[in-house]
This record gives sequence, C-alpha cells and structure tokens, in this order.
Amino acid sequence: MTTEIKKTNCHYCGYLCAFDATLEDGRVTKLTPDPTRYPYDASVAQRCVRWPLNLEKLYDDTTRVNYPLRRKGERGSGQWERISWDEALDEIASKLKQLVAEHGSWTVASAIGGPHAVYWPLHRFMTFIGSPNNMGIGPICWNPRIWMDTMTYGWSVECDFRPGLTQCLVLWGTNPAESDNSLFWRNIADYARAGGNLIVVDTRLSMTAARASIWLHPFPGTDTVLAYALARVIIEEDLYDHEFVEKWCYGFDEFKAAAFERTLDEASELTKVSVEDIQAAARTYATNCPAGLLSGRGVDQIGPNTAPLHRVLASLRAITGNVDVPGGTLLNERPTFLSEMELEGSADLSQESREHGLNEPDCGIQSYRGFAKADARTAKLGRHLPMRYLTSPLPVRVWNAAVTGEPYRVSALIVDGANPLVTYADTRLVKAAFEAMDLIVDLEFVMTPTAQMSDYVLPAAAALEHPAFQAMGGVSDFCYGGPAACEPQFERREDYVILRELALRMGDAEENWPAKNLTEELARTIAPTGMSWEAFTVTGQCGNPAHYYKHEEIDPETGEPRGFATESGKVELANPFLASMGAGRTARFFPVPGVHVDRDEGDGCVTMITGARKQPYWASSYFEVPSMRRRHPKPTVGMSAATAERLGLAEGDEVLISRQDTPELEIVQYVHLENMVDGVVSAEYGWWYPERRAGAPDYSGCFESNVNLLTRGTVPMDPEPLIGTWIYNGIPCRIRKKERE
Repeated sequence: MTTEIKKTNCHYCGYLCAFDATLEDGRVTKLTPDPTRYPYDASVAQRCVRWPLNLEKLYDDTTRVNYPLRRKGERGSGQWERISWDEALDEIASKLKQLVAEHGSWTVASAIGGPHAVYWPLHRFMTFIGSPNNMGIGPICWNPRIWMDTMTYGWSVECDFRPGLTQCLVLWGTNPAESDNSLFWRNIADYARAGGNLIVVDTRLSMTAARASIWLHPFPGTDTVLAYALARVIIEEDLYDHEFVEKWCYGFDEFKAAAFERTLDEASELTKVSVEDIQAAARTYATNCPAGLLSGRGVDQIGPNTAPLHRVLASLRAITGNVDVPGGTLLNERPTFLSEMELEGSADLSQESREHGLNEPDCGIQSYRGFAKADARTAKLGRHLPMRYLTSPLPVRVWNAAVTGEPYRVSALIVDGANPLVTYADTRLVKAAFEAMDLIVDLEFVMTPTAQMSDYVLPAAAALEHPAFQAMGGVSDFCYGGPAACEPQFERREDYVILRELALRMGDAEENWPAKNLTEELARTIAPTGMSWEAFTVTGQCGNPAHYYKHEEIDPETGEPRGFATESGKVELANPFLASMGAGRTARFFPVPGVHVDRDEGDGCVTMITGARKQPYWASSYFEVPSMRRRHPKPTVGMSAATAERLGLAEGDEVLISRQDTPELEIVQYVHLENMVDGVVSAEYGWWYPERRAGAPDYSGCFESNVNLLTRGTVPMDPEPLIGTWIYNGIPCRIRKKERE
C-alpha cells in the first residue's frame, strides 16, 4: 500500500480551512488540520461539525450527483436519465445557441453560489455569450458595503482588528460566532474574554452579542437612525478627531446637520435603544482608538435603508480618525495577482449587451451605467472593482422577464452552486420563472429543489476534488487557499472545466480559456505576484504586508499628498457623486410603512427578520446530512418570552407565519425563546426536506417552511435609488399556533 500526505482545504464554508489529507493507494482516508498554513486555529477545527463532511461526501454514491443527468418527462417529473458528458455538453451548447439566435444573447441568465463554486468562470462564460444578466446575492450581501465604502473613501476597506492594538471593536449586524466559527471569531472571543471593548449591534442577543460589553438592539431597519445618533453624541461632546476631519474630510458640516436632525430622545423612540446605551457606545467607540468597525449581512438586507446605513458607518470611521490606521480600518490596495475583473473578461462585454442589463437605466450604481461612472473614479489609482458582482441584476427582474417577456424574454438559466428556489426572495415567482424557461442547467453536487426543476444536472466537483482560492472579490491584495487532494471522483468535473468545454463547443476561442483546468488557471492568476502555485500551496496565502496612512504619502509626480480616490480627494461625508446618481449628498433614513410607521401590534402581529445563519447549516446546504439534521432537526422562529406570551405561545410550539398583506400564504416553523427585541421574530431561512419526495409539486418540501415564500424580490427604487436591495429584515407578519388535525 502506498501512503502519501497532500495539502488541501475544506470547502464546507467560505473560510476554507487548511488540512493535510492522507491518501492510501490514491484514496483519501484521513484529514488532519494543518497548523502551518493560513487559515488555521486548533479550536476552530475542534468546534466545527462541517469539516468531517469532506470525507463523508467525497465517495458518496447515494446523495451526491455523480453523473450528468437529463430530465425525462415534464419539468419536475423527478425522472432522469444518465447521459455522457459529450451528450450533455453538445445538447446544452446547441440549445443555448438556438435561444441566443432567437432572442438575443441577453436571453441567458446565470445564478452563482458557493462555497464550493468558483465565481469568475461563470462570469467569463457570460461575457463570451454576451449576456449582462448574471445573478447573485450580492445586492443583499457584500455589494452595499463595497459600494458605499468605495464611494466614501475611493476604494474598499477592511476592519483591521488586531488583539493587543485595537482598543474597541464594533460588530454591526454580523454574528461570526455562528456564521463561520472562524479564526477571526476566536480572536474576538479572546479579546472579549480579556475585557476588550466589544460593541455588538444586533436585534438578537446572538452568540456574538452575548460576549459584548455593550449590546445595542435596534428595531429592524432603524440602524441608520442609530448610527446618526452615535455620530451626534461624538460631535456634540467634541469627541471627534478634529485634525483628520479638517484635513481629510469633505462635507463635515452637512454630515453634522444630518446627524442633528433628530434628538437623542427621538432616535431612542424610533430605534428602541435607550439614550444611555447610545451615549455609552458612542463614547466608548470615539475615545478608545484605534477602533475597528465591521458590518455584516444583517444590515445588507434592510431595503431602502441599506445604502444609507453603510454611508453613515463609513463616516463614523472617518470622524473618529479610524481610516487607514493600524488596529482600526485598513484601506485596501489593489491586488497584485490577476483581478476578478481580468479573470471575468468583463471589459470585453459589448456596449449593446450592457444596455440590455435588466438594472438599466434606473438602478443607480448597481448597473453598468453606474459602474462605468464609479470605475472612472477608482481608475485614477489604477484600480477596477469586479464588474460582474457590482452590476448583477436584481433577481426579481430576471424572474419577471422570464414570466412576462418584458423588457425581453429570459429563456435560459445556468446555475452553479446556488439554490434560487429556496434561497432567493419570492419563491412562487422563482418557480413561475423556472416553469416559463426553455432551458435550466444546474452544476451541483446534490439534488436541490432547484436541481429538481432543471433540464440538465451536471455533477460538480466539490471539496478535496478541486483547489481552493479566496480572493475577496478582487478588492484587496490578499488571497488564500490550497490544492486539491485528489482528482474528481466518479464523473464529477470542476465548474471551470465544465464551463470551458461548454464555451469552446459554442465557438469561443481557446485563447480565452488558456488553462485546461482550475489548477493551471490559478497558477496563471497568482503568477503576477512572482509566486508560483507550488509556493502558494505551501503557505496557503499571498499578499504584501499592510501599510497605512496611504493618503499622506507624497505623489512623486505632483509633490502633493496622495489623498483619496474621490472627487474631492478626501473622505466624502457629503457625497456629490452619489447625489448625481439620485441619492442625497448625505444619507437619509426612509421609514417603511407597516414597520416603522403605523406599526400594528394587534392580533398575532410581529415584525419578522430572517437570514441569520444557524450552525450547522450553510444557507440551504447540508440538510441532507443525517448528522446535521440530528443537531438541528426543525426550523425555528426565535422570539422573546414577552412576545411569546402576548401571542399565547410557548417553546417548541408549531406555528404558522404569514405576511400581513397575504395572510393566505403560510409557512410552518417552531417557536424558540431567546433574548431579542420584543415584537420581533427571527425566522430561519434555507429550509427544505431532502428526505421527502423529489420533484413536483412540493420539490422536497421547499414550500412548507421556506421563509422566502414570505419575502419579496425588491422594493421600488424610489426612495433608495442606488442598489435596490430587498427587505429580509423588517417584514410585517402574523403568527398563530397551528391547530392539531
């Protein structure tokens, strides 16, 4: 027997922890955490229940998709036939060419997910086709922060949390204790345990908030009011950094006026956070520098108040002097490796295709028109944001185009590692769009509800079978990852290989896909840094050391400080560019009817939030794993004891949840009592039941507990004209106990 040790990485969350794989006669038999490579922490591996799936699923011949499948019978019939790769790719290529010829290249849409998928190969394929319509969840995850930080500072920033240096850390709408259980979280836990100033802003007393020295719990969607209230205290009590503000901030007086529009008492009334807590948090953050501030998905999903909040958070960092300082906030550098924009080839997308983007012309900066204007600013420093992420169409527009044919027909969808039927808003509309399409192709590793509605399901390689590479969307000069442990098993293939072969069959030039597999392509990606792929796999990371105060560096050509890549050359607390895109020069809070105004707390009425990640699952993944289901067998809806008492409910009660405006549509979840804001409930998302019958009409029970039956695809672009994020946090609902039949 031949035994060898290979370096590899887990793929069962986005953190991609490093492991050593033991192979016996070419078969992976053991995984051991690798302390020599980034990212690693012994306590993370000890606590994580996901990484054993790498071995469990690698040779799985029951729940994994292992061979190309073609639908038999009607869509959703649950009948499949195994075909060869050549048959599958030839047929898909032929059908795509026919649909493009009939309806135009924009008739093809895509949906990308993760963590086992690689984003840019699908984006490159869409560029080749000439379609602008690549979907993702960016508008409610990552995009708002990247957009608003870039518009405020000229480029993206990262929280530079450093235990021993950082004097205060603010976590706003993020719960790393459960969302990834990462090395970052272990450092935060140690910091809090040692008495560090940890401020957590969350409607729920999450596992992270439970460690906080100050917990702020705003009513859903009022975070912008809370952020402005913090700014008011900092300015009113003269706690702001006068030197940085005077030298490096533009529009301070306008920002101050916006912060002073409400008294602290008025802010407290709206947010349900006490004046005393607001003052304590503001003073702690402003007087304990350097201070880090990190926001998460929880505030990427508050509809019209998403972009305004991120603008105020960016300004809070600036007025306290925490921009590009060690232990506070790091202004990122552009990547020295190939950027996402280069890998996507998105610069080659024709102007005609861009004009057919479904976000044009009214979706502010989340559009090709808006991206072009924003890119002209960052290009001054030789930097380009990832175009495909930041122009991705709002999914509701794709679904409506498929159903109505307006403004044109979307007839085909390519899905890679995503599950839109469960994880995208408005499940009924998604299902109607699927039924209206001529072709759905899904690159997957289990038969999700989305796969069950597809025409072709192609077996995608997953953990241990292909290399890992995380580049933060190409907005920083840091990447990490590692090699595959083995070749793809059965007839699985890397998504890069699948899309490359499909593109070549459709007539794309081989020079646009110079690497034959993902390892070769990643070696090409890392090459500009001077590091080989082999060297990269030894360290598991690549990036130049961080350096700070870059705005003060002298430009040799002008003899002046470098400043920020904005119109004023400063941090823009009042923003002329965003004003030109239809937003105000300063951010505004938009009250949402039914949530922030005319709130009804009558018969069963609550305000629902959703989207919180719960271990051991990842979005809609791993529900088919028995060990996971035993840990968390039922979907829960969290609420305070006071809310449960008002509703006549108790722990474990089976309840029906409906929107107030559509009471006939209900989902089933189970009561869980927890510490959170009264009148608010937190419903789990991502639920389906793989043990139930696949196919129509229920698609493994995805219409029973799936909270996205109650969400809507987007809010009108008026009043928030920049991104069009939809509301997951702040939905007027009703709850009633389910009667036993």
